[in-house]
Amino acid sequence: MSSTPSGGATVDRAFEAALYADAGPALDTGASVLAADPAADAELARRGREFVAALWRRGWQPADVERIVRRDLDDVHVRLAARLIRDQASDDRARGPRWQAQTRALPDGPPPRTDRFSHATAVLELYRLLLRLPGLEPLEDERPAAGPPRPASRMLTRIRALLVKAEATGFPEEAEALTAKAQELMARHSVDEALLASHAPAPDAPGACRIGVEPPYEQAKAVLLDAVAGANHCRAVWNEAFGFSTVVGFEADLEVVELLFTSLLVQATTAMTKAEAAQRAGGRRRTKTFRQSFLAAYAHRVGARLTKAAETQVGEDLLPVLASREVAVGTAADRMFPRTTSTRLRGVTDEAGWTEGAEAADHAQVAHRPRLS
Repeated sequence: MSSTPSGGATVDRAFEAALYADAGPALDTGASVLAADPAADAELARRGREFVAALWRRGWQPADVERIVRRDLDDVHVRLAARLIRDQASDDRARGPRWQAQTRALPDGPPPRTDRFSHATAVLELYRLLLRLPGLEPLEDERPAAGPPRPASRMLTRIRALLVKAEATGFPEEAEALTAKAQELMARHSVDEALLASHAPAPDAPGACRIGVEPPYEQAKAVLLDAVAGANHCRAVWNEAFGFSTVVGFEADLEVVELLFTSLLVQATTAMTKAEAAQRAGGRRRTKTFRQSFLAAYAHRVGARLTKAAETQVGEDLLPVLASREVAVGTAADRMFPRTTSTRLRGVTDEAGWTEGAEAADHAQVAHRPRLS
């Protein structure tokens, strides 16, 4: 016979009342039970760590949990979730560098101090969400890195710095020059990594990461990410329900896809804001359809330019190396996602928005990379 942990009976009663019903009074009942018994606090936290561990077994990762909690609940719940994830890490198995980076990026600091009833309500709301999350495809990069940690890439540091400057400058010509230089370094970085792996006795297998693709205008953003991924020897699969795309590829390419997508999205948003201001100054009232059409055109035009640039960026002597890696990426993506469907962009009906978005994509200057051989 096993003994019940201290406070376990209280937690059981609270969970029975609150976690399996949507009604507000049921949640209040569970929170009242917990608030009346401070001795149950430790057991309540332990159960939360168990919920987190169960999510990891169902394919979730720290950034995924933060994203869904932030979308569906409030900041207090995000901070509660971050603390649970950090506390659970001491009982977790070894994780890879991307997982560790996600954990470090979680919000720091405790949730705001409240009365016991309000705190218990927030905890139960969080647990109810965590309990109901379905399984996700397990990612390929969850294994801890073999050997000593890989040193930070100076090339990626330079790329990040260039893109930050491109996003911040108010001069289009300077932004174009900075983005073009970043593209040149990205291309060189990808090819260098491919050549290095081709000479290694046991080259790494493709991995995967999830990148947030959230409302508003998430369809156009997903199209943009798909274009960036395809041009960088990766595959992207969008999960609309949970606001992310899974990008499959080799680690060096995954890093540049995330960098480039983030930068292009910032540049697109900046250009869209300026275009809307010009439209208003001309006496035309812009709507949601303008912004949707703008971003759709931007994604379409950038995708076309990235594809064209990708076809001419490397010499013929490098094609076999990159082709073998693309086959490996395709095989990994098909294994993770054996059934996918296509979707059509909705709400692209504003001609002015489409025209402005296409022109903004031209100014993003994603091509003009030197031929690599």
